[in-house]
Amino acid sequence: QVHLVESGGGLVQAGWSLRLSCAASGSVGSINAMGWYRQAPGKQRDLIATITSTDTTNYAHSVKGRFTISRDNAKNTVFLQMNSLKPEDTAVYYCAADVRSFSTDVAAMFNYYYGMDYWGKGTLVTVSS
Repeated sequence: QVHLVESGGGLVQAGWSLRLSCAASGSVGSINAMGWYRQAPGKQRDLIATITSTDTTNYAHSVKGRFTISRDNAKNTVFLQMNSLKPEDTAVYYCAADVRSFSTDVAAMFNYYYGMDYWGKGTLVTVSS
């Protein structure tokens, strides 16, 4: 089992920056990848960034160039640095972790699109115009 706790959400103005953190505990050695998802009111949950155990990162087109995912292995923590925030970034942001192994990066990303094995409870980010 992996337990995830997000922090760092809040209310900011458009153009500002915010950094989310996700602390992992439990069977952290089994994690192969971690990701950030978000769900805006009335919309489906979307994958926005992933990072693997080899530090390979992927981003959704909507956040590429503005958001950066990183990890501190010593602290079992993953971060999401969000810059140039827009009102459309308003959502609940969820941290997730996956323990599955995939034969290719394409297969991994295909599966991550639908979700990961473990989830945090989410943290709300509100961007005002």
